[in-house]
Amino acid sequence: MHLTSLSSCIVLASAVAPALASTHSRSNNSLVEDLGFISQHWGQISTYSDNPASYFGVNHVGLPAGCQVEQVHTLQRHAQRFPTSYIDDGILTEGFAQKLVDFRANSSSSFSGPLSFLNSYKYQMNESYLTGIGANTEFTRGVDFWNRYGRILYNASAGQVSYNVNYPNGTARPKPVLRTTSQSRIRESQINWALGFFGPTYETVPVPKLTNYTDGDFFDLVVIPEGGTENNTLASYDSCFNDFLVGIGDLGDQDVFTYIPRYLQNVTARLQQYAPAGFTLSNNNTYGMQLLCAYDEWAGFENTLDMAYYYDYGYGNPTGRAQGIGYLQELLARLTHQYITVSNSSVNSSITNNSRDFPLDRPFYADFTHDDIIVSVLTAMSLDYFRDPPSLTEYPPNPDRHFILSKMTPFGGHLITEVIGCSEASPAAVSKERVQYYPTQYGYNPSNATHKFVRMRLNNGILPLDTLRGGACKGRTDGMCALDKFVASQNASYALSNYDYACFGNWTIANTTNGFDYDGTVHRGQAGILENTQPSSD
Repeated sequence: MHLTSLSSCIVLASAVAPALASTHSRSNNSLVEDLGFISQHWGQISTYSDNPASYFGVNHVGLPAGCQVEQVHTLQRHAQRFPTSYIDDGILTEGFAQKLVDFRANSSSSFSGPLSFLNSYKYQMNESYLTGIGANTEFTRGVDFWNRYGRILYNASAGQVSYNVNYPNGTARPKPVLRTTSQSRIRESQINWALGFFGPTYETVPVPKLTNYTDGDFFDLVVIPEGGTENNTLASYDSCFNDFLVGIGDLGDQDVFTYIPRYLQNVTARLQQYAPAGFTLSNNNTYGMQLLCAYDEWAGFENTLDMAYYYDYGYGNPTGRAQGIGYLQELLARLTHQYITVSNSSVNSSITNNSRDFPLDRPFYADFTHDDIIVSVLTAMSLDYFRDPPSLTEYPPNPDRHFILSKMTPFGGHLITEVIGCSEASPAAVSKERVQYYPTQYGYNPSNATHKFVRMRLNNGILPLDTLRGGACKGRTDGMCALDKFVASQNASYALSNYDYACFGNWTIANTTNGFDYDGTVHRGQAGILENTQPSSD
């Protein structure tokens, strides 16, 4: 969360409260001061909280008898950061702050009433880096990963509170491999997550240095360059050139600025009465103030963030699948115990073709990435639960919609893939969650757990794999899918991405703000696509 005065957030909350409250059975003119309530509507800049296990519609959330998690893959988003240099993020907040500075330099007039805090407001944000709160979030996520999975995967002893590099007999375990991009906030998130998971709390004698817990003795680290044109599944836009073109990569952003007046026009008018003569608030200024706070917001604001990501990185963008297919290929390779020796996507095959950087059969894998990559991976999978486009016209938005970023990619959000071994081919689903203290607690025996399943979680919520397109994973009510069926469900995923044409083909979009659902892909002759229309680079 950005550092700003609570009063400014409450002011904006009171301005937007009527429309938000009407969707949540609150009195229409009540002053919203409950930041816990407000924080449900911050989109991808929400603070992290676990989703209920049943949030995505899976009703049987327990692990069946005779089953246990045997391997875990986490795709971990960075945590709280300063604003970035995007038009609907830092550019708006910095622009509004500069407008205040310029006005105060040339006028002695003051803001009044609920906007009086602007008389002394100073913008004190940095840009894009991980914050201290973000570091704490990632540390907590590392601790949580140990408690949820590490204890089971490594059969921890009583009272063991973090990873041990040795087996009980004293021999060294194979090192886990963590992967991160080179971008500062991603790398710093990896460091703090590692401190939580591997951390020095399990030492009989306190260890004053943290170096070994961030890289080296406990795990191996692969840092993939970000910011150039290299292949990088954790920042796949680098090698998908069409994503950088205006009118393709910014579809959702264009939708945002079309929608802003729909929910902020009346709010801006109400706030204008407290501004001094000569200072005219625009709808974008009001939106900028909301970004300053949520970094703070509510229903209409959240819907702008949902539409930005759906139409920039999800089913609503022709490059959506292409941007997620690389990580999906890596996940499938790990699940099927194969290296990737040749790349046809954002996969960097110089990393995935060897056991040092891409080891197989490790108990867990942790990859550190961005929020948009998680959205694109879900799109590349054809998990059609999320093929639910945010409305570009409806306000207040439908609170029961499926594509809600605050539940998908909050700061510190993560997509978990569990590999589960079971003693039966069709274990009975269990309705309630059960705490797992040790591997064999509910009848699991690794010697006869020959039936393998996949279950996926998004911020703890179990994903409905029965909504994977094609129906390969239908038949269970607990989100589990037989491993071979899950792999089969992805047989067409690369072809659907049409990676080369999506990322490098000569095409543009006829109408960039009509909310067309491209199913995350593009092909010749597709409705809404204009072929051979990109400007010449000569």
